[in-house]
Amino acid sequence: MTVAQFSQETSGRGEFVRQANRFTGRVSAASTSRPGEGPDDQGRWPVEPGRYRLIWSRACPWAHRAVIVRRLLGLDDVISLGTVDPIRDERGWRFTLDSDGRDPVLGAEFLAEVYRATDSEYAGRVTVPALVDTLTGRVVTNDYPQLTLDFSTEWTAFQAEGAPDLYPEPLRPEMDELMSEIFTDVNNGVYKCGFATSQEAYETAYRGLFARLDALSDRLATRRYLMGDALTEADVRLFTTLVRFDAVYHNHFKCNRNKLTEMPVLWEYARRLFQTPGFGETVDFDHIKRHYYGTHDAINPSGIVPAGPDLRGWMLPLADR
Repeated sequence: MTVAQFSQETSGRGEFVRQANRFTGRVSAASTSRPGEGPDDQGRWPVEPGRYRLIWSRACPWAHRAVIVRRLLGLDDVISLGTVDPIRDERGWRFTLDSDGRDPVLGAEFLAEVYRATDSEYAGRVTVPALVDTLTGRVVTNDYPQLTLDFSTEWTAFQAEGAPDLYPEPLRPEMDELMSEIFTDVNNGVYKCGFATSQEAYETAYRGLFARLDALSDRLATRRYLMGDALTEADVRLFTTLVRFDAVYHNHFKCNRNKLTEMPVLWEYARRLFQTPGFGETVDFDHIKRHYYGTHDAINPSGIVPAGPDLRGWMLPLADR
C-alpha cells in the first residue's frame, strides 16, 4: 500500500473516505433572530446583506461552485468574498494573496484561525468554502452541499432581478438523486481515484467514475442541460469537476481512460457552461494546477506543475441546439 495523502481519511482497504463537514449552521429567512444577533433557538442565522463572508480557493471545486452560484444569483454585493492562496502548507489555507498577508475583513493569516475561534478543539482538515459571520469571526458553515442550496432558497429577497431558479421545487426529488450520483461517482469519485492507496480501491473508483460520465453523456445527448432546457444547481456541480478534468484529474489523479476533450457530448456541454456568464470568468487554471500539483506531496513529490494542457479549446464555437 502506498503512502496516503490524507491518512485520517483513508480506510484500511486504501479507500479515500472524505471527512464530514464540521460546521453545519444555516442562514435562513425563517430565523427569528434580529439583525446582529446570533442563531435562533433552532440554530438559524438571520439573513443580512453585508454580514457574511464567503472564503474560497480558486483551486477548489467545492468552493468554486459556491462562487458560481453567488455570481449567477447576483449576490456578489450581498455576501463578500475572501480568497486564499492556492498553495497551502501544514498550517492549511493562507491569506497571502492579501497585501499584508491577512484577510482584510477577518484579520486572520490562516483560515485555521477562524476554525479554532469557532471550535477550539477542532482537529480535522480545514476546508473551503467556509461562510463566516464577520460580526463574531466564527464559521457559520462549511457544509458546501447545503450552502449553495441556501443561496438559492433563503436569499431570494436579495437576488438580482431575473436571477435563475437553480433549485426549482418541482424538480428537487429528481435533482437530489442526480446530484447524489454525481457527487459519489464524479465530484468525489476523482478524489477516490487520486487518493486511493490500493489498486483495488483505485480501480473500483475509476470504474464508477467513467460509468457515471458515460451515463451523463447519454443524458446530455438529448438535452441542453442536465435537467432539460434550463440551467440548475446540478449543472454547476458537474461543471466544477469537468473544468478541472484535463488540467489535473486525468493525469494527477490517474483518471485517464479519456480526456474531457475526447468525450464529445460532455466537452460541448462543458464549453457551453464555460462560455456562460458566471462560469468561465471564475475559473483560474493557474491556481488549479499549482494547488493540485504543488500540495499533494504523496502523489507528486517533485512538485512540478505541468505546462499544459492547451486551454484555447474552451472558447471554441458551440454547436447550435
